[in-house]
Amino acid sequence: MKEGKSDGIITSLHNNRVKNIVRLIEKSKERRLQALFAVEGAREISLALAGGYIIDSIFVCNTLFESTNYPEVMNGIDSGILFEVSESVFSKIAYRETSDGLIALVKPKPHRLTDLKLTENPFIIVIEAVEKPGNLGAILRTADAAAVDALIICDPLTDVYNPNVIRSSVGCIFTVPVAVSTGIETFDFLKDNNIQIFAAGLDESCNHYCTDFKKPSAIVMGTESDGLSRFWLDHADRQIKIPMHGKIDSLNVSVSTAVITYEAMRQRGL
Repeated sequence: MKEGKSDGIITSLHNNRVKNIVRLIEKSKERRLQALFAVEGAREISLALAGGYIIDSIFVCNTLFESTNYPEVMNGIDSGILFEVSESVFSKIAYRETSDGLIALVKPKPHRLTDLKLTENPFIIVIEAVEKPGNLGAILRTADAAAVDALIICDPLTDVYNPNVIRSSVGCIFTVPVAVSTGIETFDFLKDNNIQIFAAGLDESCNHYCTDFKKPSAIVMGTESDGLSRFWLDHADRQIKIPMHGKIDSLNVSVSTAVITYEAMRQRGL
């Protein structure tokens, strides 16, 4: 018996592959060094495959996988990259509270601005210095639901392949065109493509519903604690705001993004 295997099933929590999955889930440094990240769930893995991502290896707990609603994900999977694990091992490597017994190690994409394919009248979401994986995941869900042209992440403080981003986005990281860049590079990209820039702020701003989003547009969203950097506030074509009528003058950034995005979609008749 080698590496904690029994009848071809990985049963040991000390198996090298098992320990490596845990490292990839827990440490962004390992994801960068190995150029791999973990995806849990048959639905999310299906979306990754549909999005052209390459699977390096896949780990299945068959007793859990029997309950999946996406059994077709296994169609065409090369047996050479498929590893069966016991329930105790899967419990060790799983990062979701409930699971259908499938985890894949996937190769990342480069996410370059130059790879984005824009429509004739694009609408783009730009988020600056996003830190919380849950917020990024929720914004990805909005971007997918509204079918925006792209989500550009400027100077991120969280890894786009953080497991919590994948979980909270319910796989929309694989369905939305995403670019990761600096603020200056993003600004130049938007200007080169004749896209008007609206920075979400509070001071000297006009209400979002008074703003014309029908032309090529990008909204730029900042963090809840600090808002947008001076760079975006100074260089945007216009500052916009969501009117606040309560005691607190701040919405969650993912909620704010959704509010403005859907106002733009309303104006565009979508």
